[in-house]
Amino acid sequence: MGIRNKISQGYSYYLTLTIEEWIDVFSRPTYKHIIVDSLNYCIANKGLEVYCWCLMSNHLHLIASAKEEGNMSDILRDFKKFTNKAIIDAIKEIPESRRDWMLNLFWYAGKNNKKISRALGIKVWQDGNDAKEIHTTAFLEEKMNYIHNNPVNAELVANPEDYLYSSARDYSGEKGLVEIILA
Repeated sequence: MGIRNKISQGYSYYLTLTIEEWIDVFSRPTYKHIIVDSLNYCIANKGLEVYCWCLMSNHLHLIASAKEEGNMSDILRDFKKFTNKAIIDAIKEIPESRRDWMLNLFWYAGKNNKKISRALGIKVWQDGNDAKEIHTTAFLEEKMNYIHNNPVNAELVANPEDYLYSSARDYSGEKGLVEIILA
């Protein structure tokens, strides 16, 4: 991990996890729920604390931290490793018109990467998390507004709280899909 993506213990971060080649994987509910379920698992079992999130078609935004006993770098590594395999398995199992195309691109992304196990050989996530430390309230608010308005700007919904795969629902008083901590 490069110095610009260095994650230190005890801080909250604005994170962007991006799919290789910006492939629009999260166009089907099955793939989206892999991310939702994995986030909730990491919250319940690994010490992840999520304050804000939004899953778009090819990337995931989070504002998150790790509890004292957790390590954010380890949590993100495990999250990516698990979801990498789960997404590939789902692509192989469900009827998917883009199956061969996606698997080929993910295979190509992982074929020369020493971090990818030879057995799987497929890489879904880009390296890094584009981690930016939350250092002021103004920066936090700016990033939360950006995250929640991402689906509006992509013209997926008219209002942030209408997007199911985002914490904007929680901030509008509705129950969202991921167990967040209101900031």
